Amino acid sequence: MRVAILLTHIRPEEKLLITAFEAHGISPDIILDRDFQFDLLGDSSQRAPSGVVWADYDLVLERCISTSRGLYALSILNQWGIHTLNSYHTASICADKIQTTLALARAGVPQPRARLAFDEAHALEAIEALGYPAVLKPATGSWGRLVSRVNDRDSAEALLEHRQVLGDYTYHTYYVQEFVHKPSRDIRAFVVGDATICAIYRTSPHWITNTARGGQASNCPVTPELNDLCIAAARAVGGGILAMDVFETPEGGLVINEINHTMEFKNSSAPTGVNIADEVVRYALSTITEGALA
Repeated sequence: MRVAILLTHIRPEEKLLITAFEAHGISPDIILDRDFQFDLLGDSSQRAPSGVVWADYDLVLERCISTSRGLYALSILNQWGIHTLNSYHTASICADKIQTTLALARAGVPQPRARLAFDEAHALEAIEALGYPAVLKPATGSWGRLVSRVNDRDSAEALLEHRQVLGDYTYHTYYVQEFVHKPSRDIRAFVVGDATICAIYRTSPHWITNTARGGQASNCPVTPELNDLCIAAARAVGGGILAMDVFETPEGGLVINEINHTMEFKNSSAPTGVNIADEVVRYALSTITEGALA
């Protein structure tokens, strides 16, 4: 069995995954995304930077930090019939907050209200339709970067003007989301295949609770309600290896905020007691033995 991991550089998560693969008797090939060089008119008979013919890989696990590099690689490899995790279909939806919102809406999965506009005037209308405070987000991105809480009309006008004048065209797509008055925490739940394997609370005095921004991780029990919500969301975007950002609403229900397809988990195994890397590897290997297609 031959496995490759596509990555930008080896972070703690990739070290854990490599160790987990090795525990199952597999030494994965490490392929750096800066070394990609694809003949777009070719096929899977060409060689990867590892020297191995792409068609000889039973599985390619995508872990690129660069969203664009990861997506292009997945698109090419899937077109060639190579099994990847996640698939291009899943990754392309999760990498775009607008596509994620649409996929969840089609599946009837609870989520915050959201609106889309393409100029300042209509973006302001969208914000005021949702009510203050609202949340203005870029359509792509992670770690809570460039996510803004819009408290009133003055701040809305200032934020929209800055994005229109200083940002490139990607920031002229205005994705506006309802502000959920959650407790001083949110939930990061990990879905591997058809199971929510564990979850953490991310607690912070700041309204952005990402651990990358200082949020503190603690164990969150996986209740039937949380599991059902996360599995429904995973299926809505195509399934695979995913991390769900979940909000607890003031009414007591749960909603999906975002879905991450190249999840970080170094801060989550200890509080949950779950070896997330091993769960990922076990699932990945099961998709090979079951003959799963990308």
